This record gives sequence, C-alpha cells and structure tokens, in this order.
Amino acid sequence: MEFEMAKISIKDEVKHDRDVVFSTFRDELTKLLPYLPDVKDIEVKSRDDVDDKTVKVVNLWKADSDEVPRLAQAFIKPEMLEWIDRATWNEDKWSCDWVMEVGFLSDAVTCKGTTKYLEKGEGKTEVVIEGELNVDARKIPGVPRLGAGKIGNVIESFVVRLITPNLTQVNRGLEQYLKS
Repeated sequence: MEFEMAKISIKDEVKHDRDVVFSTFRDELTKLLPYLPDVKDIEVKSRDDVDDKTVKVVNLWKADSDEVPRLAQAFIKPEMLEWIDRATWNEDKWSCDWVMEVGFLSDAVTCKGTTKYLEKGEGKTEVVIEGELNVDARKIPGVPRLGAGKIGNVIESFVVRLITPNLTQVNRGLEQYLKS
C-alpha cells in the first residue's frame, strides 16, 4: 500500500546577503539558539568538509518540552521531542539537501527536502524550502491497520501545519542573531 506524501513548501525573505545567510546557517546554527524559543538545544554531532564547496553536517535538535500542552505531557516523553537533521550544504548551488529523522518514530516518519538560498538584491535573500513528509501510520504503535492510510494523511497535514511556522521562525532567529 503506497501513501501520499505531504508537501512542504515555504518561501521566506531574510534581510541579509545570501553568502552571510548561507554560511551562518551552515556554520553557526548553534549560535541561533537564544533566538529560537521552541528549541532547547542544537548539538553538532558531526561535520565533514567534503571539499571547498560541500559540507555535510549532522545536528541533533531538541525541542523545548515546556511547549508541550499539560494534558499531553504524560504521553510525550523528552526523547519524542528530538530529531536528527542530516544536511549536505552545496555552496556552488547555494542549496542544502536535508533529511530529518524523528528519533522515536524513525521507521514511521520520513522527511526530506532541499532549501535554496536565492539572491534578491542588496541585503535580501529568499529562502525556499521544498520537501516532503511521509507518515506510515501502520508502523505507529496502537494505530489500527485498516485506517492507517487515512490516519497517516491526517498526521502529515497536521505536522506540516505545525512545522511551517517553526521553519520560518528559524529565519527570524537568524535575523536577530545577525543584528546583535
């Protein structure tokens, strides 16, 4: 049984030059932490400078558990609020190919895409995020097999609506960091 993937599509403008935006996201992501209210920690697990234009980075993100609604805190454990971000930064294309792995549901959830950094004139960069999220609800404990396709689609739509503002919030955090 094949499931449809939810599309992630975001265009957002950052008020800084492309080379600064690109290199800050690639090289100084952890310094944005004070400007990301929903993120508790970002840990660089590995970095591989493949050549002078390509860098591979693996980051462990931890969301702030204070953001979990009180009613859900009994069910949502801290490890459920972590994810691995595997990114390949291509300076020659001004892009970043990424794959996110949700730790506690890595078999059920796949999320991948590309972020492009487009010059939009003096001091402006358009950040374009295109990706896809797939939830195979058959692999989520407790989900009935018969309704898994529909449940997976509902979860995908919900997660895309949930993460879209957070993805643009990272851009606002970058602007604040660069301003300080």
